Amino acid sequence: MTTRSCLCVFLLLLVAFQSTMTMANYVLPSTRCKPVPGSTKEQFHFAVNLHIYKAEFLLRSSVGCGINDISPGLVKGPAAIGATLANLDNRTRKFMVESGLASIGHIRAIADMILLKTPLPMPRLDLRHQVYARFFDVINVTLKPPHNPYANTNNFLFSAFYASDFLKQFYAGIMPSIGGNRERELAAIIALYEAAWYGVFRSLLNDRAKLPVPPYTITVAKFSNLTAQITNQLGGCGVKDEGLTVPLPLGAENRTNNNVIAADVNSLVYTRSALEILRILFITGDATRPGGLFPCGAEGTLYQRILALKQS
Repeated sequence: MTTRSCLCVFLLLLVAFQSTMTMANYVLPSTRCKPVPGSTKEQFHFAVNLHIYKAEFLLRSSVGCGINDISPGLVKGPAAIGATLANLDNRTRKFMVESGLASIGHIRAIADMILLKTPLPMPRLDLRHQVYARFFDVINVTLKPPHNPYANTNNFLFSAFYASDFLKQFYAGIMPSIGGNRERELAAIIALYEAAWYGVFRSLLNDRAKLPVPPYTITVAKFSNLTAQITNQLGGCGVKDEGLTVPLPLGAENRTNNNVIAADVNSLVYTRSALEILRILFITGDATRPGGLFPCGAEGTLYQRILALKQS
C-alpha cells in the first residue's frame, strides 16, 4: 500500500509539473506580450535592425569586416563598437561568414522590395565582450572570468544562434499582419532561411553538449539552460527558449529528452514580438530603455512608436 501511495503522489506531482510547464509555453495574456501594430514597411524596417546586428556580429568576429566593407552604400552610421576576431575553428568560421553575408543579401532584398531608401541608417551596436558578460547578471550568475563569446567556438555559438533565432521568431510573429503577396513571400523565405541557420547553430551546440564551455567546467548542455533562462526572463512573456535537453514530459510527444530545436508542446516554433526582442537585446527588460547591444536604441518608426506609447 505504501508503494502504491507513493506512486500516486509521484504521478500527481508529475501531472502538476507538466501542466505548469505547458502553460508556460503559451504567450501570457498581457499587452507586454502582444505584437506591436505597424505597417508592413515598418515591420520590415524593424527587422533590418536585427539583420544589421547579425551581419555585423558574425562578419566582424569571423573575418574582421562589416557590412560597408562588403556592400558599400547599403547602410550608413557608426561602426560597431568592440567586435573582435573570435577564436573559432575553421569549420565554424566558414559557417559564420556565409550566414553573415546572407544577412547583407536579406537587407538588400528588403530595401529593394519594400522601397526603403538606401543607405539605411544603422543602429549603434556595442559588441564588446563585456556587454555579453552582462547578460549573466540578469540571473545572478557569476562566471570567472566573465563570459567572452570571442574566446572560443563553444562560447561563440551561444551568441551566434540567437542572431538567427530572434529573426526567425520575429518573422513568424508578424507573418499574419504582412500585407501583399510579394511581401508575405519575402517574409516567408527569409524566415525559412533563418530557421535553417538556427537549426545549424543548435546542431553545432548539440554536437558539443557534453563538452565544457572553456574556461568553465559547465557543459554546453547546462550552459544552454542558463542562456535560455536569461532570454526568457528578459523577454518577460513566458518560455520562448529552451536548453538542449528537457525532461521527458516536455520532449517532442513526451518521447525524447533531446531538444535540438526549441518549440512548444506541439513542436510549433515560438514567436517573439519587437517588444520582447528589444527587452533582451537592451539587457534592461524594458523596450523603452536602450542599453546592452543597442545602447542608443533601434532605427525606424516602429521603434519610435514604442517609445512614444511607452510600450515597455
